[in-house]
Amino acid sequence: MKFNGFTEEDFNVFSIDGLDARMEAIVERVRPKLDLLGQHFAPSLAVMTGDEFHYHVAKHARRSVNPPNDTWVAFASDKRGYKKHPHFQIGLWGTHLFIWFAMIYEAPGKAAFGRKIEQHIDEIPEMIPEGFVWSGDHMKPGATPYGSMSKDDLLTLAKRVQTVKKAELLCGLHLDRDTVTKMSGEELMDRITDAFETLLPLYKMS
Repeated sequence: MKFNGFTEEDFNVFSIDGLDARMEAIVERVRPKLDLLGQHFAPSLAVMTGDEFHYHVAKHARRSVNPPNDTWVAFASDKRGYKKHPHFQIGLWGTHLFIWFAMIYEAPGKAAFGRKIEQHIDEIPEMIPEGFVWSGDHMKPGATPYGSMSKDDLLTLAKRVQTVKKAELLCGLHLDRDTVTKMSGEELMDRITDAFETLLPLYKMS
């Protein structure tokens, strides 16, 4: 099976009411595409980083009432899970596709990563383009474009991840749904590859 990109129907699954109906659409429409991206990018990331990578497609297994508002495939060096590790993600909200490098709240190394960001704060603009975005919470769809952030804004995120248990630090790229649905599968995979290559210095820092 070939990855042919994402369609309007894929993004529309998040407007389906009810847990069962929405999960059925995610499993039928979106999950096979995330699996294809997982199969493609786990070996690609291994080549880029020199570390072994495994992919984990979101199962949303703990949900019993509220349907998921986003879904994703995550990549980490541990085949049992990704949440405790520095990891990459590709996923969808109803409004956009996201490509992240992430240190989320379960990761024991997140405070050390925050300190590294602080230490290298003057080098970050050379690594990360202004069109990329930063976030302190993977549960929220919004993120702040780096071009609109001051050095102090990024330092605040870096300090917070060191001291607040639930704080997180994510950097990546958001592509709005109109852009994504006009791209071929190949174009989108090239864009994701470019984003992962841009985010590599952060992974190495972690």
